Amino acid sequence: MKTFLKTLIILCAICAYIPKSNAQVSVSISVGTPPPPLRVYEMPEPPADGYIWQPGYWAYDDADGYYWVPGVWVAPPNPGLYWTPAYWGYVGGRYGFHAGYWGPSVGFYGGINYGYGYTGHGYYGGRWENNRFSYNTAVVRVNKTVIHNTYINRTVVVNNNDRRSFNGGRGGVQARPRPQERAAMQQRHIAPTAAQTSHQESAHKDRASFAKTNERPSPAARTTANRRDARSNAAKPTTERPAADRAAARERVSAKTHVTPNEARPAVAPKQE
Repeated sequence: MKTFLKTLIILCAICAYIPKSNAQVSVSISVGTPPPPLRVYEMPEPPADGYIWQPGYWAYDDADGYYWVPGVWVAPPNPGLYWTPAYWGYVGGRYGFHAGYWGPSVGFYGGINYGYGYTGHGYYGGRWENNRFSYNTAVVRVNKTVIHNTYINRTVVVNNNDRRSFNGGRGGVQARPRPQERAAMQQRHIAPTAAQTSHQESAHKDRASFAKTNERPSPAARTTANRRDARSNAAKPTTERPAADRAAARERVSAKTHVTPNEARPAVAPKQE
């Protein structure tokens, strides 16, 4: 009995030590239409030292569809951690949502160019140095009168207007994990903080965040909608008669209602007093 208990304790310890599975491998939501293009917005300054930028992304509501979660500065759960953004990926005819997570290095986020240091691979908006975060002011905005741990690296600046918001499929970013991103998948991950979850909930309550009232559908979304309409129309039985039948019907109606000019119409008899 004692041997069994010791074995059980050892197994539990091993399971607790094993790194959590990659948060982006598990797909929490799967839908049939792609997310709209990324929104364009201005980055605010961080409220305090040590905050890391979480870029804006599309979340999904089963009833009302996609809604935009604005970018925000967030405090990491522990020093030395980086944020890997969430992304949408196309697999098997569906668009799956891969949640973001914290980890010692940045993992794969679909190759999506979120901007402000997230160029599609890695993060270049700052770095940890002796448990203190330094900001690259070439790509992020900071108030230098408040935050003094900054540096400038313009070699990582990517200037383009790529607003694609999903990986794979037609119209998506065709990117695959790089070796360092694959290594990050094996690291221990930490879920979004309570502040991040609350931020998304606030966006969900804002009706202006929803795409169906503010965004034009992407080309991929229009193609999907057109195919769906085509299948729906093809399934409907046709009730229209051939042209010959329509012409014959018009002749019959004309013969019944035609009145020649010489025909006399019956007079209306006057009322008898």
